[in-house]
Amino acid sequence: MKISIKRKYRFLAAVAILLSILVVVISNFVIEISARGKTFTDPALTPKNKVGLVLGTSRMLVEGGINPYYQHRIDAAITLYKAGKIEYILVSGDNGSIYYNEPTTIKKDLVKGGIPQEKIFLDYAGFRTLDSMVRAKFIFGLDSVTVISQKFHNERAIYLAGKKGLDAIGYNARGISGKQGIKVQFREYFARVKVFIDLLLNTQPRFYGEKIEIK
Repeated sequence: MKISIKRKYRFLAAVAILLSILVVVISNFVIEISARGKTFTDPALTPKNKVGLVLGTSRMLVEGGINPYYQHRIDAAITLYKAGKIEYILVSGDNGSIYYNEPTTIKKDLVKGGIPQEKIFLDYAGFRTLDSMVRAKFIFGLDSVTVISQKFHNERAIYLAGKKGLDAIGYNARGISGKQGIKVQFREYFARVKVFIDLLLNTQPRFYGEKIEIK
């Protein structure tokens, strides 16, 4: 009897693991397919858009030094602007405390890179990618946008944007290899599952607020 119960639990555990793997695989496949042909690495081949949306991340690594994901997004935004592919830059990120302010930090580095201050708009409530895309549509009034982040992040953002009525393409900032890159890519698999959970539950941004016109 005990052996039978053990086998039953092992079988159920195996089924649960297989289903979890299947959910992860399908989620990633759907998002990747939906973004096919919508991400670009060459500025010359990137379609024009009025606004480029830089998705925020921390500037510094916990262990010290500049976060390469951050620096590559800054470089990509500057490249795209100077190539004449975007007229304005919307920076969306976390402004969770007086000690942590992604949008303002990114703006400072964009200005250092030659982007005029008046061409940069800040979204202080981009706590998650979902928040950033929804707010780009409903707070900043965008119908189309060029998302600027790493390819894996752009793909997820493009899928979310499409579900929220925002026509998005992505300009891919340079990615990262090695241990740090593998760690981030692993987290991305589960972030993509979370996309479908949020859509199923109709999760809303933490904040909406007054509308802001980019001009």
